[in-house]
Amino acid sequence: MSYQTILFSNEGGIARITLNRPERLNAFSEQLHEDLRDAIGKVRADSAARVLVLSGAGRGFCAGQDLSERKPVVNGEPRDLSTTLERNYKPLILSLRTLDLPVIGAVNGVAAGAGVSLALACDIVIAAKSASFILAFAKLGLVPDAGLTYFLPRLIGAARARAVSMLGERISADQAAQWGMIWRCVEDGDLAAETDKLAQHFAQAPTRGVALTKQVIDACFDNGLGAQISLEAKLQAELGRTNDYKEGVSAFLEKRAAKFTGS
Repeated sequence: MSYQTILFSNEGGIARITLNRPERLNAFSEQLHEDLRDAIGKVRADSAARVLVLSGAGRGFCAGQDLSERKPVVNGEPRDLSTTLERNYKPLILSLRTLDLPVIGAVNGVAAGAGVSLALACDIVIAAKSASFILAFAKLGLVPDAGLTYFLPRLIGAARARAVSMLGERISADQAAQWGMIWRCVEDGDLAAETDKLAQHFAQAPTRGVALTKQVIDACFDNGLGAQISLEAKLQAELGRTNDYKEGVSAFLEKRAAKFTGS
């Protein structure tokens, strides 16, 4: 299936979604949300998919909401900004966080507004050195949204989260990596190769174990120590019954490379 606003492929265990509105720096439109919902749904339903790579076409990753579709006044009345958040952004961010496979975000250029949240919703974010993250909400008289007030304090701490949100400052990819906001910052020319290396790794990894690792780490912020250990035990019991666990142990004992199937 072809899409209007994204490029989509799913081969060899690697699903790829590329935002494809380069003339608008891949800003979110209604059509983009619709295309993303459909493509992510296809990835979720495909048991052969082992990893998802999310990137942007052109010179930007995602410039956030396309403001031409979010004018402040509609038919003489103030626009209810909560509508698009509940209808579009909340399901999008949750769908990425709950996807049962790793999601790699490859940030090739500017990520602004909700584009930052889209990147941070990925499990592993790798960015080109020339990329940057911009929280422009304060300059529009708004609060950060699309999950940013959840992600930022957890990743960079409350003090930094308050400052960058209230000042609306640009964060370089290098600074984001130093703060722990993203995983790595690489030279621009290395981004594609490093992203592919990660994708190939996860395409051969024990997918269920990786998926539940996402789940257990996310849960740690709301659990006490005892509850977290109990969750670990529950998930280990599930994983202990997988083919990949059996293969991993066999490969270790036989001193050979494991051949995981994601089952």
